[in-house]
Amino acid sequence: MIKNMGKFDRVLRIAISLVFAMMILNDAVNGFQYYLLSIVAIVFVITAVWGTCPLYIPLKINTNKK
Repeated sequence: MIKNMGKFDRVLRIAISLVFAMMILNDAVNGFQYYLLSIVAIVFVITAVWGTCPLYIPLKINTNKK
């Protein structure tokens, strides 16, 4: 797959994932919010490490500057 995420986008996703993880670990959320934030954090980490956001492809967004 073509990398369509720039460095800033990837760092921002990791930072947001860390905030979500801290909220989850500190029991700031529960129930549905717990599961939603867990899934979003995992997806953000995977896409940041991979460098490709599947949602960007049909929207033709590319934050990767070559």
